[in-house]
Amino acid sequence: MGTRLRAIREAHELTQAQLAALLGIPHTNVSGIERGVRGLTIQQLVKIARALQVPPAELLDGSANGSTKAPANGLPRRFQRIQTLPRPKRRVLYEIIDAFLDRQGHSERS
Repeated sequence: MGTRLRAIREAHELTQAQLAALLGIPHTNVSGIERGVRGLTIQQLVKIARALQVPPAELLDGSANGSTKAPANGLPRRFQRIQTLPRPKRRVLYEIIDAFLDRQGHSERS
């Protein structure tokens, strides 16, 4: 399973540290899982699968429909990383994005 986890993580262009931040665990835990020296509970497996946006079976036995491919535009990975930021930093980033889009003629704000 560790090899599959690593392949999926890398396909999503995430480092071990970035995946660990998404999961709220030390990066050494991700390293241990990938090396096969650390096991997982079912709950941890599901949490990792959700973070990587793959079915748990993809991590367990590789049975899925090609989900190890990287997202086409990288936005899901970026959204995940943004969600790990503290709220004040997210607000600043959203303001920057909105200002950029406004300058490009996209006035729709959320």
